[in-house]
Amino acid sequence: MLVDKRIYLASQSPRRRELLKQLGVAFDMLPLRAVAGRMDVVEIPQPGETAPDFAQRMAIEKAACGWRAVDARHVLRFPVLGADTVVELDGAILGKPADRSDAEAMLSRLSGRLHLVHTAVAIKQEGRIEQCLSTSVIRFAELSPLTIARYLDTGEHIGKAGAYGIQGRAGAFVEHLEGSYSGVMGLPLYGTAVLLRVFGFAV
Repeated sequence: MLVDKRIYLASQSPRRRELLKQLGVAFDMLPLRAVAGRMDVVEIPQPGETAPDFAQRMAIEKAACGWRAVDARHVLRFPVLGADTVVELDGAILGKPADRSDAEAMLSRLSGRLHLVHTAVAIKQEGRIEQCLSTSVIRFAELSPLTIARYLDTGEHIGKAGAYGIQGRAGAFVEHLEGSYSGVMGLPLYGTAVLLRVFGFAV
């Protein structure tokens, strides 16, 4: 019996689902938290770890966790894709905000400034793992306290690195972007397509 070639997506991000659909790749969600006894990936930078290195390590760990889930569930052994996005400002990593106050502080720091967005992608199957890294440069306009408050009222900041999502209302904050728009969203289409071709997908 022939089975369609597909991948597992080790992410709950709706943006990554949308972007994978753009590539025309068939995929199944792999809800890692549902694996009994599995420890979640600890998304905390190690001492001295740079933002790009942190993003790459997280993507690799998520893909590896996903592959262990494939093993545990005895499902078809399709490749597992893990990804991670990190916002960097002046060498500091801005993760997902803990609460509204934290998000407000992050956006205030980003206001009128250049920052970097690193998105790493890793794909694992059996003993093979391949990865790529996309780095984009973004300059935000000056954001007034009222603008920030109105944005936070939308709730779009929740669960997003740097407290914003470029595909939503925060897109209006961006004066300049150099790099990959899809990478800033959470999945660089070009780099992901290159990796998928390595694993035999016609992308």
